[in-house]
Amino acid sequence: MFVEPGEDPRTDGGFEGERAVLTGYLRDQRLTLELKCSGLDAAALARRSVEPSTLSLLGLMRHMAGVEQKWFRQVMAGQDAPRHYRSDGDPDGDFNGAVPDPEVVAEAWATWRAEVAFAECLTAEAPDLSVTGISGQVSMQLREVLVHMIEEYARHNGHADFLRERIDGRVGQ
Repeated sequence: MFVEPGEDPRTDGGFEGERAVLTGYLRDQRLTLELKCSGLDAAALARRSVEPSTLSLLGLMRHMAGVEQKWFRQVMAGQDAPRHYRSDGDPDGDFNGAVPDPEVVAEAWATWRAEVAFAECLTAEAPDLSVTGISGQVSMQLREVLVHMIEEYARHNGHADFLRERIDGRVGQ
């Protein structure tokens, strides 16, 4: 177990209203990734523990910082912000740059937390969930982005389960 049931910061649902349901489930998915990465040093976080995959917990954290940035900062807020960790020369820089360096880990945590805070603020301040942003040629409603983010975290939290189990044997929850 990662945490004792009484100490688990995640909820068991019970949300009322569309905004509360979507933001609550997304918050719980974010907390799950944070739990999967907790208590590990830089070497363990950067370990590619499910060969031949190049995924690592640190890479997933960096990847999700970029996903948060893309959907909330770029698509929904319309900001022209350069992507975290990715470039034309290294489109997988979020994973490739996940090296066992405490400074890289500290920067990844700070970037992920900053992007989550931006997303939470944008969502809280939106007058309703039909607010739109533009992704390429497609208009996206905030509710669609929130559902996509829940989906994205859920998928990658499954990866994090396997990675963490191979690192130190901790499973589930």
